[in-house]
Amino acid sequence: MSSTSINRSACLQECNQVPVSNQDRLPLPALLALAMAAFITILTEALPAGLLPLMAQSLTVSEALVGQLVTIYAIGSLLAAIPLTAVTQSWRRRPLLLIAISGFAVVNAVTAVSDSYTITLVVRFFAGVFAGLLWALVAGYAARMVPEHLKGRAIAIAMAGTPIALSLGIPAGTFLGAAWGWRVTFGLISILTVILVVWVTAKVPDFPGQARGKGFALRTVFTLPGIRPILFVTLVYVLAHNILYTYIAPFLVPVGIADRIDLVLLVFGVAALLGIWIVGVLIDRRLRELVLISTTLFALAALALGLVGNVPAAVYASVAVWGLAFGGSATLFQTALAKTAGEATDVAQSMMVTVWNIAIAGGGIVGGILLETFSVSAFPWSVLVLLVAALAVTGVARSHGFPSSR
Repeated sequence: MSSTSINRSACLQECNQVPVSNQDRLPLPALLALAMAAFITILTEALPAGLLPLMAQSLTVSEALVGQLVTIYAIGSLLAAIPLTAVTQSWRRRPLLLIAISGFAVVNAVTAVSDSYTITLVVRFFAGVFAGLLWALVAGYAARMVPEHLKGRAIAIAMAGTPIALSLGIPAGTFLGAAWGWRVTFGLISILTVILVVWVTAKVPDFPGQARGKGFALRTVFTLPGIRPILFVTLVYVLAHNILYTYIAPFLVPVGIADRIDLVLLVFGVAALLGIWIVGVLIDRRLRELVLISTTLFALAALALGLVGNVPAAVYASVAVWGLAFGGSATLFQTALAKTAGEATDVAQSMMVTVWNIAIAGGGIVGGILLETFSVSAFPWSVLVLLVAALAVTGVARSHGFPSSR
């Protein structure tokens, strides 16, 4: 099937799913439920970065090994996303979404009570599996709720849980972990997840899956014009982010502000919230320009960290610019992929999940190697090289992937 026919059939299918009376209205309760799912997923994924020293002490392992809790989560996602999405293409969407969300209630509850690093590692792998399934659903789910001209905004709202988790969830979890113990934080996430299951059941509409025999082959979707540039840019951008974010605690030690990691993460997250708001307003008109600006800002922040990263004020300013750039990045990449893939969005998003989690795992591994071999001073320069590659590919993907605004 050609990309033209996929996009045409996607338009026909999705336009028929949106009532005429709702052509200019966003289904906010349903989209906010998806945002909460994204919030819980990101919180589950990234919280060990904020609780690194506490978890290392409690589980009697090194901080580098606790960093691998992020890595194994990512490995679970990248191994599960494509095969689970392929197998479940014909399943109805809401039951599948509820399975993915319910999984987080279980794995976070087990994490909260586990005294074994090995058990924690295993449940973190399964947390990644549920995340892989959920991320493959969210963007396509949001897009199916609205007409074509609101898709970018709908995806932006659904993805708003990401910067909220980074701006409020991770700092709050870090604070609670220091005050009451890191296990309390994971227990609270599990309770929030149970509440979300009820919310999704009540407010999120159900959609059919693909008719049996009408699914899309991975090869067909992967070779659509524009898919590969989007996946490459996502890979290097997210890898750059995770080299810094996973090991933000040791990165702050030479600057003398390691004890203010909660404040640093708060600065990052508040800036990320501003970033996703800007993206939500402009994405349906200026997607390409926003990708270029986001990548350039992140590169400038990395350059500043490399040159004056020993000055606390410069670190806070650079983290704010980094957060502003990163806040809307998931929305940008997922929207670009949804617009490019059309009806094959869920399969394309499963590839995105795989690439994203390769980058998360790579960030944990590469960051750990850099930390043990060269020290944290190598982080900004490694990040800068990756972002230059992202800018180069975005620059040439003008016709497909990141097309110029018309």
